[in-house]
Amino acid sequence: MTSSTVTSPRPDRPPRPNLAFRRLRGKRSPAEFAAAVRRAAREIGERVSCDARYIGRVEAGEIRCPNYAYERVFLHMFPGRTLTDLGFAPRSSVRGRRARADEEATGAHADRAPGTASETRRAREPYDTPDTQYPHHPYDTHHPHHPYDPHDDNEESDVLRRAFMMSGATVAAASLGPLALAHDAVAAGRPPRRAGAGHAGALEEAVRRIRLLDDRHGADGLYRRAAAPLRTAYALLDAGATRQATADRLYAGAGELAISVGWLAHDSGRFDDARSHYAEALATSRMTGDPALEAHAFCNMAFLARDAGRPREAVRAAQAAQRAARSLGSARLLSLLALREAGGWAGLADRVGCEQALTRAQALFGQGPSDADPEWMTFYGEAELEGLEAQCWSTLGDWPRAARHARRAAALQDPHFTRNLALYSAELADDLARGGRPDEAAGAGMRVLDLLGEVQSSRIHTMLAGTARVLLPHRRASGVSAFLDRHASLPRTA
Repeated sequence: MTSSTVTSPRPDRPPRPNLAFRRLRGKRSPAEFAAAVRRAAREIGERVSCDARYIGRVEAGEIRCPNYAYERVFLHMFPGRTLTDLGFAPRSSVRGRRARADEEATGAHADRAPGTASETRRAREPYDTPDTQYPHHPYDTHHPHHPYDPHDDNEESDVLRRAFMMSGATVAAASLGPLALAHDAVAAGRPPRRAGAGHAGALEEAVRRIRLLDDRHGADGLYRRAAAPLRTAYALLDAGATRQATADRLYAGAGELAISVGWLAHDSGRFDDARSHYAEALATSRMTGDPALEAHAFCNMAFLARDAGRPREAVRAAQAAQRAARSLGSARLLSLLALREAGGWAGLADRVGCEQALTRAQALFGQGPSDADPEWMTFYGEAELEGLEAQCWSTLGDWPRAARHARRAAALQDPHFTRNLALYSAELADDLARGGRPDEAAGAGMRVLDLLGEVQSSRIHTMLAGTARVLLPHRRASGVSAFLDRHASLPRTA
């Protein structure tokens, strides 16, 4: 009797408890935490059937990596963290195991006799074990793929992979040369080696790429990915540098990266996170005596304060930024900071103060560019000047004047920078709608909708939703019904 060529499956290794996830639960019971997960899911338009049993299985390590629905919810609950930070295995490592197991099942074990034990199914279980206790939920928007179901949809995987190629470029930007090794050391809990010029250069390049991706695609898909390089940057600062010149570049680069990550949080509606990142950058500037970094940090803090409904703070932060920038010799920088101040005055309904700041901003802008202009100000051209002035007049309720400036901003904007083009067009649509021109507003809104396939910005989605509400009573006007129907069909965004 010949022996079987089928090997018995390896004994199961006991799962490793997810202690990081358990710490995040804190003093809440599993049932209370599950309720919080369901609430967070509703906030972003997801529907998950989370209960205490699921939380227990995650904490026990039985679910090594959640499915995409739960991933979106967990990352919404804990912004700035990655799945690895939450104690899960990287999706790529789990997926790789499954792919190899599937290849073995269709290749070397293709002649397996029916009913023979197979390792393929066992390889699936650590990923996200199916739960037979919960059949497909009648209200689960991810039907037929239940949140416990490990089934892979190839089409969804391809879409998500393409999305990751865009947003994951942030990680790639921060993983250039020596910075990649430092990131690996931080992720493994080891202190990185002392930083050299290569680390500083990679950090500066990461900042440039994040800004470019934001200009083209918006912040929503980038924010969570950008947190990892920021942690690496601060770990490098703790490790020290081989030379003082390198240390100075590292501090400046880390501060600029903190501002960039703060802006991604700001533009995607995470104001508390943005405030924290801007404060880190401001502290870094004060420690190193870097007036350029200080001016940039205060500039963004002024913008955040305006958006958060704190106009007086916006004025004070903008004025502090101007004091820091006076010695830098950049008229364009002072022009932008005057616009930040104007935005604060508009929020205070101080028309005189706003007009004075706008006049100063225009005069300084007219002095033209110079070698002293900071690298991060590449976005600030005539289109941005017009767009920020439009926002001021809109805040003051002067809709016709706001619409004129918004129209100019959209016309002047380089079409390669899709995010800003969508932003100015959304501003125009809102100003026209509030100014009693619903048909023109609908046309501008349609142009924004055409751009949303390339842009992920909570700011723009929020503006467009406000415009839709204003246009609801005008559904019979030309083009308005088509715009409202198309807007209503948009998928909800996280």
